[in-house]
Amino acid sequence: MFYAAASGGGAGGLTPILMIALLFGVMYFMMIRPQQKRRREAEQMQKALAPGDEVVTIGGLYGTVTGVDDETVLLEVAPGVQTRYARPAVARVVTRAERPETIEPASEDAEPVKE
Repeated sequence: MFYAAASGGGAGGLTPILMIALLFGVMYFMMIRPQQKRRREAEQMQKALAPGDEVVTIGGLYGTVTGVDDETVLLEVAPGVQTRYARPAVARVVTRAERPETIEPASEDAEPVKE
């Protein structure tokens, strides 16, 4: 009688494993994946910093980028006052600087345009 009761609950042992797997799947799609996306977007924004951009630091300081290095950003926070920050300290870009579009130089072999 004891053996019959133990062998009859075969599907009951699989249910907790499925619930744990489902929980990890939900955590991945609801928490981990969006955080990775935000981190990638922040890294791209920090790599694209250029002089003239108006930014906000993680401390809430507004400034204009005047210089960019591999690891640091030089911000002008007031006329004549410049401070140096690490690139990850820039939280967001308020306005982008006007950047001229790059125009490829014409090759010397190209024929002149006739008007």
